[in-house]
Amino acid sequence: MKIYRIENNRVVLKEEERPSPGPGQVLVKMKALALNHRDYLVVNGITRWKLAEDGRVPVADGAGEVVEIGSDVEEIAVGDRVSSLIVPNWQDGAMTPAKLQGSPGGPGADGVGAEYVVFNETAVIKIPDYLSYQEAAALPCAGITAWNGIVEKSELKPGNTVLILGTGGVSLFAMQFALAMGCEVIVTSSSNEKLEKARELGAHHTINYATDMNWTDEVLRITGGEGVHHIAEVVGGAHLNKSLKCIRQDGIIAQIGAIQGICEGTVDAGEIMYNAVRIQGVEVGSKEMHRRMLQAMELHQMKPVISKIYDFNQLGEAIKFQGSGGQFGKIGVRM
Repeated sequence: MKIYRIENNRVVLKEEERPSPGPGQVLVKMKALALNHRDYLVVNGITRWKLAEDGRVPVADGAGEVVEIGSDVEEIAVGDRVSSLIVPNWQDGAMTPAKLQGSPGGPGADGVGAEYVVFNETAVIKIPDYLSYQEAAALPCAGITAWNGIVEKSELKPGNTVLILGTGGVSLFAMQFALAMGCEVIVTSSSNEKLEKARELGAHHTINYATDMNWTDEVLRITGGEGVHHIAEVVGGAHLNKSLKCIRQDGIIAQIGAIQGICEGTVDAGEIMYNAVRIQGVEVGSKEMHRRMLQAMELHQMKPVISKIYDFNQLGEAIKFQGSGGQFGKIGVRM
């Protein structure tokens, strides 16, 4: 079978034997992959995503068909359509450091960049019939992170205002979930073309932060000077100060990303204190959250926004494009 491994900060396609599932495991013929910014960071060895040694199988997210099962498998059968999970050890309950270990495609475990992948039975989840493999592959990291930040860890009510920063995968999922909850949504981007697409998807207000240097004032104007109830903050670092200018008193800033891997920066703690702002860190989500997300998406027949689809033999090119930030939504890879 064909499989990718990371060598010298690039992905190398190799030929290896097809694996077999052991007790409690399933073998999945991968049908589609989807990229996240973390995949770019892992391959390029940026900040905490730097690998200790070469040979890691890249890519965290994928979906496919179960073609073989090992002994003691109870809930999954041959022929089931499944997707991977971004933190397979976090099945339910509160997050703990131990539950976050073993995330695929990173320093802790091999990813899904192969024609066939063996998973523990608990490390996959069945996907609804209305979603294609490519659409389901887009959900494990970006989808569940946005769901956790907008739904699970928020106090949003219909009519509340939500600020979405950017138009990447996590941002557009956050926009879709906020709209489904009946919220008024503001989207920012440096591209007028992307902002127009966001409006077509239902965004109520759009702001080009590249041409409007005082874009935070525009957020305040839209909200009558009060600021928004909730922000999906995907930039990280000192950019948090800009979000603090846009949030209302008692509002929540969900820190759900760190573009370019930058997490450090000087933040005005006074703004947090004086306005009683809650900074809510969001680290992906559990399998139970993923199940709730799938139920809500099926109810609304919601589908991920897919920007571009590459062939499997173009994975290196796809990862490079992911790092450019040029996409609108998710980047897919067809097997």
